[in-house]
Amino acid sequence: MNAFTIKDIENLSGVKAHTIRIWEQRYDFLKPQRTDTNIRYYSNEELKIILNIALLNKFGYKISHINKMDVEEMHQKLNTLSYYQAQQERRINELICLMVDLEIESFEELLDRQIREKGIEKIISEIIFPFLERIGILWVTNNINPAQEHLVTNLIRQKIIVGIETSVSQIKSNKVALLFLPEGEYHELGLLYVYYLLKKNGVKVLYLGADVPAADLEFIVKTKKPDYLYTHLTTVAHNFNSEKFMHNIHSKVGDVPVMISGPLTVAYKKSIPPNFHFLKSLQEVKEFLS
Repeated sequence: MNAFTIKDIENLSGVKAHTIRIWEQRYDFLKPQRTDTNIRYYSNEELKIILNIALLNKFGYKISHINKMDVEEMHQKLNTLSYYQAQQERRINELICLMVDLEIESFEELLDRQIREKGIEKIISEIIFPFLERIGILWVTNNINPAQEHLVTNLIRQKIIVGIETSVSQIKSNKVALLFLPEGEYHELGLLYVYYLLKKNGVKVLYLGADVPAADLEFIVKTKKPDYLYTHLTTVAHNFNSEKFMHNIHSKVGDVPVMISGPLTVAYKKSIPPNFHFLKSLQEVKEFLS
């Protein structure tokens, strides 16, 4: 069982911590436990309850009404939500619940069913990447067990690669992008998603993958002369120095534009080399790639 903090619950459900505390005081559906230092924590089951309640509340049900529902009635109401966005969010919630329960076969079955119904491109954009965004903060704070992370991300990795292989762009571009992750960074999903978006926009991609030494990067840049470099920093090693990394890459590749996305761009406060650009949100990534 996972132990989720109120901040984790806020990130996963979209409900502010302040609102969650009010719900606890007024209603019966939440009963978090507390640590020896009096800090709230929530179980897998409470996470599922909050996800369901948040979704029903977002699409028109009052909390006082939801509070009177039993589990079966709540599920019936969720199944009747007809809004496309509600159905999409319900699928993402289901993936989160299956992940925390380690129901990996059911996780893959749900993804495959959605891909058959809507196509890989739509599912990557509407289900897979929003799911990764929702759970991404937990990887940074270590509240998702590494075993859960590896099982889920390896499955998703396979689906995104299929999406890349089958994607055909109607757009013609003469741009070349070199994609890489620095030494110590092994989380490829964000970078693979960028690969997918670039291919959709007709850009030729040179994909070096994870854990790339700076010397190898320098060799490819000098040989292939890409228009820009792209990396996505998720959870690099504890001794990773972002400032040193950027200045080292700058010394290797010169003035070639370097785009960086991922959680570390939000936390970084120091100056960056002039040819480096931070994309701090999925929206900024999409705007740049389009």
